[in-house]
Amino acid sequence: MKVLSGVKLSLKELSGAMGDWGTLLPIAMSFMAVNGMHPAHFMVVFGAMNIATGLIYRLPMPLQPMKAIAAVAIAQQWSPDLITSTALSMGIFWLLISISPGVDKLFRKVPNSVVRGIQLALGITLGLAGLNMIFDGQWWLGLVTAALILYMNRGESNGPAAVVVIFIGIVVMLYQGDLNISSLSLSTPDFTLPDPHMAWRGFVLVGAGQIPLTLTNAVIACVALLREYFPDRPVGERKLMLNMGVMNIVASMFGGFPMCHGAGGLASHYYFGARTGGANVMEGIVEVLLGIFFGTALLQVFSAFPMAIVGAMMTLVGVEMGKFTQKLESSDWIPAGITALLGVIFNLGIGFLGGLLAYILRSKFAEQIHGSEN
Repeated sequence: MKVLSGVKLSLKELSGAMGDWGTLLPIAMSFMAVNGMHPAHFMVVFGAMNIATGLIYRLPMPLQPMKAIAAVAIAQQWSPDLITSTALSMGIFWLLISISPGVDKLFRKVPNSVVRGIQLALGITLGLAGLNMIFDGQWWLGLVTAALILYMNRGESNGPAAVVVIFIGIVVMLYQGDLNISSLSLSTPDFTLPDPHMAWRGFVLVGAGQIPLTLTNAVIACVALLREYFPDRPVGERKLMLNMGVMNIVASMFGGFPMCHGAGGLASHYYFGARTGGANVMEGIVEVLLGIFFGTALLQVFSAFPMAIVGAMMTLVGVEMGKFTQKLESSDWIPAGITALLGVIFNLGIGFLGGLLAYILRSKFAEQIHGSEN
């Protein structure tokens, strides 16, 4: 059923929408349990941004928490106000970068081999995280889930695998008695202006360190993957940065958190069936309804969901991400491999710089050999 051009509501779009919850659930649970973020604020703001993103892009454009900021905020037990205020400073930064002159030319100079290396690093990272979730608990459930997903995703006419496995996860929760909701209450986020001093503090503590990760994953790799999946519907780097800037500023005023796009999320959406912005719209509606009607009980719901199922989904998406390296020329494997290796061991920012240096050195070496031959 088509509602708008580029926004299709269907079971496969819903499956694609649910495909990215593997990266959302662990961070959401930690923000709620460790940092005390209000579940309704978290989910309603995230859902509203998903709906807006789907309507703006008309593509399955992923939204994810900024992972470096999330990791530090959880480890240091930041207050909700500090997390929300950091979203403001990150939004202002990406808004300013998006309107900077010459930024498009800069992105066009990034070598394809380095982009492929970033994608490979993301694939390996997702795969390893997924395997850890599978074998950290009900490994048999994770393996059965992976087999079911592979069976349903065979060929071109794949089924709504994510919807099916999430339904199975709900059944497992109910059967094992892990779901124990004490109370339900209606709740919506309030409008609050973030603290400028906290915004600057969050930016200095970890926001600046998040920039290279967002630049590589949410901008460079995401745009490259969009060109692979939707070559006739290109999206430029500037538009992604502008959108991240605006949505973080708005989110910071309603108790939201720093968020960005991501190549891994895009691969998840696409792998599980999403092809239009309807995936974002449907995901957003589900998240808004969960936030409003379940409120504080959401943490209990998320904690009870079998992580082995989430791990199986993440592992297969990681394999999907790694497939794009098949298009590399043999001469490009050195910078791509260095990018991936450093990206997995350290982070994507270091991987990007290391791969770029390897590409430059390889190009100069090739020029010298070519010159000596002449």
